[in-house]
Amino acid sequence: MSNIINIEDVILDDSERQRCEIYSRVMGYIRPTTEYNVGKLGEFKSRLCFCEERAVAGCETRECVCGEALAMAAE
Repeated sequence: MSNIINIEDVILDDSERQRCEIYSRVMGYIRPTTEYNVGKLGEFKSRLCFCEERAVAGCETRECVCGEALAMAAE
């Protein structure tokens, strides 16, 4: 008798899925983004990824390349 579950055999319906809650720090405490008002939600969505290497190099573009660097490292 085996208790091992093969992950490829597991199929979830949309009704079985659970929404992922995103939390962010606001004024010194952590709060779910679903409780943000319209202004705070807009501010949260306009945030940029901070890349230390680009900041030290003085690059001022608004593009986030951290995710691209992680994707390239994974390949």
